[in-house]
Amino acid sequence: MANTGTDKSALMRVLVYSDDASVREQVRLAVGRRPAADVPKVEFVECATAPAALRRMADADIDVAVFDGEARPAGGMGLCRQVKDEIFECPPVLLLIGRRDDGWLATWSRADKVVGHPIDPVALAGALAELMRDRAHRLAPTR
Repeated sequence: MANTGTDKSALMRVLVYSDDASVREQVRLAVGRRPAADVPKVEFVECATAPAALRRMADADIDVAVFDGEARPAGGMGLCRQVKDEIFECPPVLLLIGRRDDGWLATWSRADKVVGHPIDPVALAGALAELMRDRAHRLAPTR
């Protein structure tokens, strides 16, 4: 079950969408089991197709998503825009972009964070940890 508070022993589900298995592996290796000491451990959910990613995002058990902007045939930028438009309280999305010039498209897609290809493990883990903190804070019960 997804983390709904600040319990560090809980898991957060991170969906990784890319048609390229090596990109999914790079994300897993960069993040490891926990991207920062103050966030829950990560359970990865991998999707190689946009329809599979859409189904999983709609299931409401995903805490954060990482979309590959270079995925084919459906890129992560368009998929990000779609989930932001269609899913109520959509989880945050970290977008991997291939070129610095794609930053405006990342803004159009309404991505919450952007990291460039090739993947910098420190930048990716830091950005993901920030999104996980934000998500945990939003899901935490109010007193």
